Parts: sequence; structure tokens; C-alpha cells
Amino acid sequence: MPAGLDNLKHIVVLMMENRSFDHMLGGLKALDSRINGLTGAETNPDTNGEPAPVLPNAAFQSQLDPDPDHHFAAVDKQIFDGASSRVPSMQGFVKSYWDQRRDVTHSRKIMYYFAPDSLPVLTSLARSFAVFNGWFSSIPGPTICNRAFAHYGTSFGSVTMDPFVVRPPYLSVYDRLLNGGRTTKLYYFDPASSTMEVVNLLSRQPAVFGTFDQFLEDCGRGTLPDYSFIEPNYTDHEAEDGAELLASDQHPDHNVQQGEIFIASVYSAIQQNPNLWTSTALLIVYDEHGGIYDHVPPPACTPDGCAAPASATGTGAPFQFDRLGVRVPAILVSPWIARATVVAGPEDPVNGRAFEHASIPATVTEHFLGAFENRSPREKAAPTFLSLLGDTLRPMSDIPAFHID
Repeated sequence: MPAGLDNLKHIVVLMMENRSFDHMLGGLKALDSRINGLTGAETNPDTNGEPAPVLPNAAFQSQLDPDPDHHFAAVDKQIFDGASSRVPSMQGFVKSYWDQRRDVTHSRKIMYYFAPDSLPVLTSLARSFAVFNGWFSSIPGPTICNRAFAHYGTSFGSVTMDPFVVRPPYLSVYDRLLNGGRTTKLYYFDPASSTMEVVNLLSRQPAVFGTFDQFLEDCGRGTLPDYSFIEPNYTDHEAEDGAELLASDQHPDHNVQQGEIFIASVYSAIQQNPNLWTSTALLIVYDEHGGIYDHVPPPACTPDGCAAPASATGTGAPFQFDRLGVRVPAILVSPWIARATVVAGPEDPVNGRAFEHASIPATVTEHFLGAFENRSPREKAAPTFLSLLGDTLRPMSDIPAFHID
């Protein structure tokens, strides 16, 4: 067993909101050709038939308004552009965004991306640790059903924002761990911006919930559980002391810089405790692409054993959970990961792997519980990220640090 894996006592997942890989990290290809980002030649046709190019003009806020559509039918249009061949061309993003406001000029902004120096935190972590070329949302659809895959390894047939019905025999990863004598926590930001999974998880296991302030305290005290899942602040609201709190989830049209600060605060809380730093792997990932352009076609996948009816998909056809959603940013942080690791995706037919949110419970279950039969077919087939931890512990002089006011 590699030393990094032998020392792994804590897995932490921070799941952000609604941004695609190309939108946030596509500009990194100019810095490292191994990263499957943007060349600058990628386009989508607008509703006048004119090509809309990718441009490094993404703004932190007040640009993607209204919120791009990311429900199942809209994502289907973005991926297939209405083609009867059902070959994923990734040519329907601009047309889909035009449906929101019917403004041709505005619809072309869905092709904008951030230059690397605009996102210093995300860029630094991606360049310092491991960035995934092929981490995809689990469903070509919205938030709740995608987050379900991170918690259960399935959405139990849901492709919508409606609360889904949890059915046996699949337990949440939290219940699995607690039943196996392990420790776990889902840290939501605060009571005014609480977890998106409260409907499904709270009635089953209220003991797993804690606030973000508790996460910071647990990091400082060295009492972090075996597995932690962190949710950002989903709303602009007033704190108990009257201070204004800005949403940090990066969901359009929330401030992306506020999300950068939040990511840095999670990373720094772990990094500043030396014992925790050398025994923790932090995964930063986004739940889905939010309707924003990405150039990589989602691959086929192991069917989930569920099906969504045509009435739920809005496309006139059922969905068999046999293909993934659009690619999202994912970065794995650990001092046991070699600098500038790029994890190959489907672009590499020999070594590439397609990761998805079911990889989260698959990894956590394998590491902390070992063999576990009662899991969805998708989770059983999902690759884990345990092999990225090696034998060499990098010195602190080779580790980025952020100063948060």
C-alpha cells in the first residue's frame, strides 16, 4: 500500500454549484497541454447560424442572468442539439441559452470562460495537485438528482429537482459508515442556508449534520470525522450578528470570487493543522455544469438499474441512466499527490477513466469499509481516486498557501 494511502484517515468532499470544466478550468490548457481544456477554436452556432466562439471574458457576477437552464430537457438540447442521430455534438449551448431571454448577443456569453489568473485559488490548486480531465456530473440534469449520486450512488430514478424517494437496499454513505462503526459528518453552511439534502437525509440520520463553523473547529481541534461532506452558502443573507453573508456556492449569478474565498478557507483549515494535512484527501468538485459550455461529449456509462419516464425528462423519451451528464471541474488535494498531476479522461483510450459523483461513495466505502455489496450498479462500476495518493510526502515549501482576511 502506498504511504499516502496508508496514512489516509480523512476524506473531505467540497461540492460547489453549477459550473462546467471549460468555464472554470478550460484556460489551463494553455499552461499545460495535458489538460483537456480549450484551444480557442471551439464554437457553437447561435440562432442566426453564426458561430459563437469561446472567449476568456467570463465575469464574476452579473453576466449569466437569467440562470442558464440546466433541467433535463435543456441539457439534452445542449448535448445533442436536437440531432436525431443522438450523437453528442455539444453544439446546442448557445441555442439553449437563447431560449432563456431570446437575446442573440446575450446567448453567446454561455461560451465565455475564465482566464487562469482570474481564479487564483482554483488555478493554484489544480496546478499544484491533481486535476481530472474526465469528471462528469452523474445525470444530464439539475442539482438535487446529481447530488444524490454523491450521497447514495444513485438518484433512485429521479432526473429532476423534486425530492426523490429513497428505496432499499441502498443506504446513504453516511448510514453505511455509521453502521460500520466509522465517523462521518455533512457540514452545511448555517441554518439560513442549510443542506440541499435535508429532506432525504435528516429524517434518517440527524446525527450526521453540522455547520461550517463546526467544520472549522473540528479541523482546528483535530477531531474531523473519517468522512466529511461540505456544502457552501447557497444564499445571500444576514448573519445572526447582522453582518451580510454572500452566497459562496458559485451558482450563477452568485459571486464567483466569494466562492474562491470559501474554497480557500476549506483548504486552509485542513492545511494549517499539520497532522490533519498529512492524513487527509480533499476533493473539490461541482455538482453539475449549470447549462454552461463544455466541449467534451459525456460518455456512456453502466446503467443505474433505474429509469425515468418521458414525463419526467421533458424530451418525449425515457432515460435509462446509461450516459453521464456534462463534465465539471474536479481537483483532488493531498500532500501525497505529485505536483501537477493530470488524471486522464475519455480522451485517452488507454489510461483514461470517466469519474462521476458515484465515485465519491465508491471511494469512501472502499477505503473505510472494504467490500460492500448493497450498492447501485453505477457505484460498483465507478472508479475510485485512491490510487492518486503515492509514496512521497511533499514538503510544505512545495504547498500553496492562501491568506484569507
